[in-house]
Amino acid sequence: MIAPLNRTGDIEGCQFNHGVVTTPTGFKEAYAQYCELGFPAINAEPEFGGLGLPVSLSSAVSEMMGTANWSFAMYPGLSHGAIQTIEHHGTEVQKATYLEKMNTGAWSGTMCLTESHAGSDLGIIKTRAVPNEDGSYAITGQKIFISAGEHDLTENIIHIVLARLPDAPAGTKGISLFIVPKFIVNDDGSVGERNTVSCGSIEHKMGIKASATCVMNFDHAKGYLIGPKNRGLNAMFTFVNVARLGTAIQGLAASELAFQGSLTYAKERTAMRALSGVKEPNKSADSIIHHPAVRNMLLTQKAFSEGGRALVYYLSYFADTVAKGENPSEVKFADEMLSLLTPIAKAFLTETGLESANMGVQVYGGHGYISEWGMEQNLRDTRISCLYEGTTEIQALDLLGRKVLGSQGRMLANFTQIIHQFCQENADNDEVGQMVSTLAKLNQQWRDLTSRIAMQSTLNPEAVGAAAVD
Repeated sequence: MIAPLNRTGDIEGCQFNHGVVTTPTGFKEAYAQYCELGFPAINAEPEFGGLGLPVSLSSAVSEMMGTANWSFAMYPGLSHGAIQTIEHHGTEVQKATYLEKMNTGAWSGTMCLTESHAGSDLGIIKTRAVPNEDGSYAITGQKIFISAGEHDLTENIIHIVLARLPDAPAGTKGISLFIVPKFIVNDDGSVGERNTVSCGSIEHKMGIKASATCVMNFDHAKGYLIGPKNRGLNAMFTFVNVARLGTAIQGLAASELAFQGSLTYAKERTAMRALSGVKEPNKSADSIIHHPAVRNMLLTQKAFSEGGRALVYYLSYFADTVAKGENPSEVKFADEMLSLLTPIAKAFLTETGLESANMGVQVYGGHGYISEWGMEQNLRDTRISCLYEGTTEIQALDLLGRKVLGSQGRMLANFTQIIHQFCQENADNDEVGQMVSTLAKLNQQWRDLTSRIAMQSTLNPEAVGAAAVD
C-alpha cells in the first residue's frame, strides 16, 4: 500500500499554495485505508475509541511502516505523541473533545516546540499566551520545523504548542503547554470555524520530501491550557519521549531497508571471481556476496538491524510495564530503564541507521548513487534522524549528565547488573561463551569509565560534554 508511494513521494514532494499543503499523489487514499484498518488506535485507550493493545505491537507496526515509507509514517506518527500528551495531562473535557477523533485518525496532531532562534534551547522561546475572558488563551508566535503542521489528510489538526504566559518566570520554568486546533471544535464535537493558525511555508529538504515540514504562524489563535501553568515542559516530555522512541525506530527502519536491498542486490550482481575460487561456474563471474568486503557490510547491516530491533522491542516492553504494570516496584524499575535507554536508542540507532544506509549505497556501487534503486533516497531520508528530537550530542548529554551521573549511577547500575547476570548465567555456554567473555569485559569497562568521568567532572564539568558522545 505505501511502499510503492515511497519513490513517487520523494519525486513529487508536498506542494504549497497560499497556505494550503497538498500531499503527494496516493497519500490521501493510503491514509484513508490506514485509518479504515484501525492502525491509529492500536495502543490508544479503549475509553476513547482505542484498541488498548501494547506499545510493543504498535512498535512492530511502526517499524514495518517506516521501512516501507518513512515520509508517510510521519503523518500518523506525530499524532501518537499528541494523543498520549492529552491522555496523560488533559482534563476530562479535553479528552472527550479530542481523543476519539484523533484515535480514529480523522484528526491528526503535531508537536510545536522549535522557533527560528531557539532549537533545542526551549528556555528562550518567544511565543506568547495571553488569557481570554472565556478561559482560553490567545497564542501568538511562530514555530518552525513542524512535521505535518499542515496537510490534506485529515479534517482537523490538533497542535500541541509551547508558549509563555505574561507573568511567566524566565527560562524553562516559565513554559506552559496549550492545545491549539486548526479548526475550533464545537460543543457537539463537530468542526467549527477556522482558528487563526496558518502555514507560512514548507521547507525544501534533503530528504523525507513527502512529509510536510512547516513554518506555523499563530496570530492570536485560540488555545487551551493543558496541564499546570508554567509546567509545560514537564508535560511536553510525554510527547518528546514518544517521539524519541519513534525516531529510534526510524534508524532501525533505515538499517532494515538498506540490508534488504543490499542483500538482494549482492546475490544478483556479479563481478569477478571469489578469492577462494569459482563459486558459480554457470556464470561468467561470481555474485558479489562472495567477496569479503561486501559480506562485511552485509553482516554489519544485519547486526544493526537485528540488534536495533531487539533494543526497540526491549524499550517497548518497559513502556508497556510503565503503562499497564500493577506492581509499583516493577513500574518504577521499568520507568528508570526506559529513561536510561531512550537516549541510547534514539542516538545509537539513528547513527547506525545512517551508517547502514551509507553501506547500502556502497554495496550497490554506482547504481547506489542512482535514484531508481532507492539506496540514495534512504540515505537522504534517514540523515534527519540524527538531528530532530534532540541531536546525537544532546541525547549523549542527557544520557551521561542527567540519567547516569544525575542518578549517582543508579540508573546505569540497573542495566549493567542485568548484563552482569546474563554473563554469569551464560559463562559456560559453548555457543556464546567467547562473546559473553567480551561482553563482561565491556560491561566492567562501562562502569569504570563512568566512575572516572564522574570524578573528573567534579574538577571540570566540561569533561562530561567531552566524553558524552563516545
